[in-house]
Amino acid sequence: MPIVSTTKMTAQQFLQLGEDPPGVRLELVDGEVAVSPSPIPDHSNVVIQLIVLLENYNAANDLGELHHDVDTILDRFNVRRPDILFYSTERTHLIGKKAMEGPPDLAIEVISPSSIEVDRDDKFVQYRDGGVAHYWIIDPAQQTVDAWSLENGAYVVSGHAQGSAVIKLPPFPDLEIPLSRLWRRQK
Repeated sequence: MPIVSTTKMTAQQFLQLGEDPPGVRLELVDGEVAVSPSPIPDHSNVVIQLIVLLENYNAANDLGELHHDVDTILDRFNVRRPDILFYSTERTHLIGKKAMEGPPDLAIEVISPSSIEVDRDDKFVQYRDGGVAHYWIIDPAQQTVDAWSLENGAYVVSGHAQGSAVIKLPPFPDLEIPLSRLWRRQK
């Protein structure tokens, strides 16, 4: 029987690969390169609408830096790309030249049909274990927002809303988010 050796790719090796090929997103998951398709229009719309809301609030209050779809090193063998990331002013030193070199204060994932299990299961565990303080999952198909905050190494629910509700979520307790602004108007 031949001997087969497999070696996990490290985050540093992964970052040497360069830019993603057109039409796909690459992430490092447990030392293996994972490929996901480009987002669908509903996904893209939610990301844009939420970035506008968050950045207007962030800029008015000088809270930190907001980023979109950037390699984020969670540990030696995991590099994820949250749809939206927020680093408070005290933690902007983690923003590197090529990637985020530590967990954000907030990671937001917008679910696409191909990402439901990844966002709700895999990334939930990886973000928790990687020390992401707040995690939001937005589901355009169900028109829901679910949020968790890290407490003593575990995620606890910090918010849930649906449809046209208005919600406030950590780490922005004073920001009102009208969910109706996030959903595309169906024609």
